[in-house]
Amino acid sequence: MKPLQAVESVAQLQPYIPGKPIDELERQYGVKNAVKVASNENPLGPSPKVLSHLQQLLLKPKEFSRYPDGNGYILKNKLIEKLANDELSLSIDQITLGNGSNDVLDLLARTFASINDEVIFSQYAFAVYPIATQAVGATAVVTKALEWGNDLHAMLDAITSRTRLIFIANPNNPTGTCLPAKDLLNFLQQVPENIVVVIDEAYEEYASDYIEGYHSILSALNQFNNLVITRTFSKAYGLASFRVGYAVSSITIADLINRVRQPFNNNTFALETASIALDDQVHIRQCVELNWQGMSYLISGFKSLGLDYIPSAGNFVCVKIGSDCEQVYEKLLYEGVITRPLANYHMPEYLRISIGTMAENERVFEALKKVVSI
Repeated sequence: MKPLQAVESVAQLQPYIPGKPIDELERQYGVKNAVKVASNENPLGPSPKVLSHLQQLLLKPKEFSRYPDGNGYILKNKLIEKLANDELSLSIDQITLGNGSNDVLDLLARTFASINDEVIFSQYAFAVYPIATQAVGATAVVTKALEWGNDLHAMLDAITSRTRLIFIANPNNPTGTCLPAKDLLNFLQQVPENIVVVIDEAYEEYASDYIEGYHSILSALNQFNNLVITRTFSKAYGLASFRVGYAVSSITIADLINRVRQPFNNNTFALETASIALDDQVHIRQCVELNWQGMSYLISGFKSLGLDYIPSAGNFVCVKIGSDCEQVYEKLLYEGVITRPLANYHMPEYLRISIGTMAENERVFEALKKVVSI
């Protein structure tokens, strides 16, 4: 009997490794009241309006047996209402909904790249880009980072006749670096129109109005038919467990993506909670303000310990621990603190730490101070 044989590109994949869950840590290490700052989650969680709406949904059990709206009509219209402005008009046909923005990134790779094609992304880029690229059998072209971020000149130099797709996270995960909008516009003007450029703005809410020179590239969408902007409800909106993300693009690109998108890829709870979350921008501002207060606190703490860090435009920061980074990560687990080691990103001396509540940030700093001085 012949052994099972997967597609070669899939068989060689290294799967995405998520942050350790709190329950698993407490079970394995015998600690209580653990703090997780490993996955860039919003410590305040979703809007109170969302929590109230969820309670109402639970009172409608008949809805549980019905398929969700496969087109996400209400959520798409809410997104148009929020995103459109004097510089940009959108139609419902320009939005693609995903089961998290990871789903959308995967759909883009499946739609535009295949064997013999090339996909460009930077060194220290989000782990989903190489996974999605390899899964479709395309060749990853990894450009050298510039100060831990995307080097747009290197990306332009890497373009060949086989290039089909370019991924750029802005702000970048895991390093937190970001690009000025003017630099991205200049880049887009030089990329051939047959190459799809994906600007991943998962952390846009944290950078806008807080990082000098940064603003979303969304207003330029209708200038470039090959531009796709992806966003998520998993970060600032605090809906990570609901898995809702989306892409905004030309109608042509959205139509192509939807041909491979799974029907009903967003459940009813996800669609409705995301729609409600968009209505509470006061909550988003509170979450973002808390983030920058926490960022300032942790950076001051790093400096007091003599630790270098990478300035971040997101809701996380990478701190340089050194050659004993893995041991420090393990010691922090025994202190009930879950961080993210970055060896899989080829940053073996760094930990990525998400910004939590002030109480969580204080817990993280005290644990870090204890273990790095042992």
